[in-house]
Amino acid sequence: MKASEFFALPPSLARFAQFFPAPATPWDWLKQIGTALAGLEPNPAGPKIPPGVHIEGAVWLHASVKLPPFAVIQGPAWIGAGTEIRPGAFIRGNVIAGENCVLGNSSEFKNCLLLDGVQAAHFNYVGDSLLGNGAHLGAGVICSNLRLDQGEVMVRLPNATLGTGLKKFGAVIGDRAEIGCNAVLNPGSLIGPRALVMPCTAFSGYVAANTVARTRQAITTIPRRD
Repeated sequence: MKASEFFALPPSLARFAQFFPAPATPWDWLKQIGTALAGLEPNPAGPKIPPGVHIEGAVWLHASVKLPPFAVIQGPAWIGAGTEIRPGAFIRGNVIAGENCVLGNSSEFKNCLLLDGVQAAHFNYVGDSLLGNGAHLGAGVICSNLRLDQGEVMVRLPNATLGTGLKKFGAVIGDRAEIGCNAVLNPGSLIGPRALVMPCTAFSGYVAANTVARTRQAITTIPRRD
């Protein structure tokens, strides 16, 4: 299971490439987010900070980042060009976001890597997760990151179950995957590129690329249309 099966690190995040090698597992990428941000300094040429935006710690913002009237950004965090942070967003440390993302209204982000063009626009929780280029979360999507028994998060593949060594591990969502409104991705969920998870689905396990998950027991392979 390689990270390259889900996404490719975009040029906008080339400065972090040494921490996120393509042959590594996705959960190894997750373990490297904090290390990648170590020693981060704020951008002196960043955007003007509105009075209602609270920033603490090391937060690097590209000059073109769009900030709302109010939000909380706790470092370390690195936010790329053209990304929009909407009102009520809570960025809670160890967050890397690439270009042209939306970190949305009343949404929380913690220990996560968002590649270019991620849309998490409304009432989302993104904890200990990796979201690929152009991945989209519908309103109310939750990336649950902690098992009820607080044990090690396991990854369930079609032919194997793998340990991750992580107590907190949310979801891996591939390039251009779509997660429907109010879906819950249980800890260790793996969503392949261009896959779909239907709205209001509580999902666990693995969805292959270009497939549709209605429940964990009902996964339909269909071609996606652009």
